[in-house]
Amino acid sequence: MTRLAAVQFTGNDVDVGCRIVEALVQQATAGQGAPIAYKDLLTLARSLHPKDAVLGRAVAVGIGAKLAFVDAFCAANGYPRLSCLAVHPDSMRPGPDDTGDWDAERRAVAAFDWRVADASLAAFAAQARAGVPARLKPRKERPADVAWYAYFCSHREACAWMAQEDKQEVINLIMAGLDPDTARQRVQAAKLQFG
Repeated sequence: MTRLAAVQFTGNDVDVGCRIVEALVQQATAGQGAPIAYKDLLTLARSLHPKDAVLGRAVAVGIGAKLAFVDAFCAANGYPRLSCLAVHPDSMRPGPDDTGDWDAERRAVAAFDWRVADASLAAFAAQARAGVPARLKPRKERPADVAWYAYFCSHREACAWMAQEDKQEVINLIMAGLDPDTARQRVQAAKLQFG
């Protein structure tokens, strides 16, 4: 089952999602289907792409939409669901919305020949980028940070729950073109599901 239903992908989700696919393929083959915590998955992706600035800003709380991208990629190509390897760091199990036979999914992911995925990932990513709404205009980091600070100053109570990592993901989403309120709401929903 997919982790997030009906996610509208941003360019950031697609870019980081592609790197997450590559990291999960690495985990599936080298790790023989062993689960990997969200932060460790981002660390693995960064080790595969150390100069990727977008990936360098990614934080674990924002991984839900990236895993939804992975699910969409696997479903579109008839591949086993790679995202089943990504787990919550406390329980080392998939989230509560993830139903199905987890052990069977992990075995299927480990047994699959992932060499075929490289060719289809670029085409799927291009199609997903084309599906990003035109209204989502990417911003540079500084203007996104300024937009976030202006929003934060006028909505302090609504933002009281946020930690540094949450703020970073909000800024990532603003950079991807979302408005600050939508970005905050998306991070708040992700925090409930992905911690």
